[in-house]
Amino acid sequence: MLSSKNGLNLDNLDKEILSILQKNGRNSVSSIAEKISLSIPATSDRIKKLEDLNIIRGYRAIINPQKIGLDLSALITIVSESSSNYEKIVEYANEMNEIVECFATTGRGSHMLVIQTKNTQSLEKLLRTIQSWPNVIRTETQIILSTNKNFNKSTETNKE
Repeated sequence: MLSSKNGLNLDNLDKEILSILQKNGRNSVSSIAEKISLSIPATSDRIKKLEDLNIIRGYRAIINPQKIGLDLSALITIVSESSSNYEKIVEYANEMNEIVECFATTGRGSHMLVIQTKNTQSLEKLLRTIQSWPNVIRTETQIILSTNKNFNKSTETNKE
């Protein structure tokens, strides 16, 4: 890992580590070390540095929402009258379990929410709640019919 004026430049070993961990965050350090032909201590040090620099922000289980009764996923765009309650919208979104991601956006809306809920009745209830938030004029909802790609892989880790 090299530092430059513009920040960090990841070398190929760092990129390989990130790629391996993105595919399976439960890989052991020894397994990663073997795959990249580096010693276990050196690999461990690199992973620790990637964590310390907040390049690796954490490890988590990826749950199949349908298996736990969350059969409906949707994208909800929030259209606000002003940005005066911008932070409040983010705060409200963080408090709701059905909202799994919240993005600040440009375009028609100020925020895009990714939600997972049980059914259309629970979606309707969630929409009423969101529409009651301060300065929310309306919401626009797109129900997700199927997911064709769902792998959070940064393009920065691709080898050139």
